[in-house]
Amino acid sequence: MSNTDYTLEYSKKPLPGKVFTIGIILTVIGIALLAIAYSVDYVRASFNIILLFSFVASISLCSIFLIALEYLAGAVWSVPFRRITEFLASLVLILPILALPVLLDLHTPFHWTHLEAIESDPILAGKRPYLNETFFVVRFIVIFILMSLFYWIFTSRSQKQDLSKDQKFTTQNIKFSAIFMLFFAVSMTIIALDWLMSLEPHWYSTIFGVYYFSGSVLAALAVVTLFSVILNEAGYLPKGITEDHYYSLGALMFAFSNFWAYIAFSQFMLIWYANLPEETFWYIQRGEGSWLYVSIGLIFVRFIIPYALLVSQTSKKNPRRLKFVSIWVLAAHFYDLYWLIAPNYSKDNAIFGWIELGVIILATGLIIVVFNLAAKNRNLIPIGDPKLKRAMEFRL
Repeated sequence: MSNTDYTLEYSKKPLPGKVFTIGIILTVIGIALLAIAYSVDYVRASFNIILLFSFVASISLCSIFLIALEYLAGAVWSVPFRRITEFLASLVLILPILALPVLLDLHTPFHWTHLEAIESDPILAGKRPYLNETFFVVRFIVIFILMSLFYWIFTSRSQKQDLSKDQKFTTQNIKFSAIFMLFFAVSMTIIALDWLMSLEPHWYSTIFGVYYFSGSVLAALAVVTLFSVILNEAGYLPKGITEDHYYSLGALMFAFSNFWAYIAFSQFMLIWYANLPEETFWYIQRGEGSWLYVSIGLIFVRFIIPYALLVSQTSKKNPRRLKFVSIWVLAAHFYDLYWLIAPNYSKDNAIFGWIELGVIILATGLIIVVFNLAAKNRNLIPIGDPKLKRAMEFRL
């Protein structure tokens, strides 16, 4: 039976205005705190802008990845949640704004931009064909254009399908998804290398791109899960979404928590086993002073606790548990990015204060505002998708 023969118990209604207001307030507070931070400690604020950018970029780019993955895999259960993922993917449109303060001053956070350092350092001189300011900016612009283009391709066809119920839009998106995956793999690697790994240009890891990808997909899944459960409980999604749908979201978060742990351990183990000074110093720095406690805490915050919270079958179906774990995973992702970035600013001891808190507030506000703007006057589910009937009837 096609969607045209299926009556869906769903009526479009606007999201609460107070949620958008909260998002605006948080955004304004976050911007104010960052502005003050730039006047108080310019260097620290510059590193925190990179933290903000890498956090939002991870959610936006991996939301597009989840859209493409659904089309390629022919997944059914996730169809009711895809429009939520599409709205979150619209965060890609604000990435240039978040990146602009860094692009205008690469000299402060990135050591490889210092000409005197390049002239006296053969390693930096050897990496200059790739690590130079012009090529850095060009890479970012190309990635932004490509990701924005794919975002528009996927979402515009999804919106048109709401009106026409035409199968051809699904077929087209499947084809574009296959092409997207190639660009996505390269783009995520470049973002990881440029904005995170090159903060310490003497260090390298061939698995670092996968490390960033694994944590980013987990973060995107967490936001999708959190918003899906909240909207469903508030009656904004159609009747018929059950614990079986929740289970699939929980199972994916559980799987990527394990995947992140596997990649993180693999990176550490290979560097530890090889014991090469040009590689080990990066971990040694994070094992000294108060950074040692942050590093140990990462193991528990990023893996052990989410693992324990999601390991049972019932926990993956429990909406209250899923909301808590989603928020925890997002906080853990921020923790992870902080662990990657902050030691390049404060090498001796970990520093966390109101400046970093401002980044959290701003990121939260931006996600809420962008989601509300993207969802305005649009259906919260893809009502024209030919798989929607089977999706609503999905049972394990």
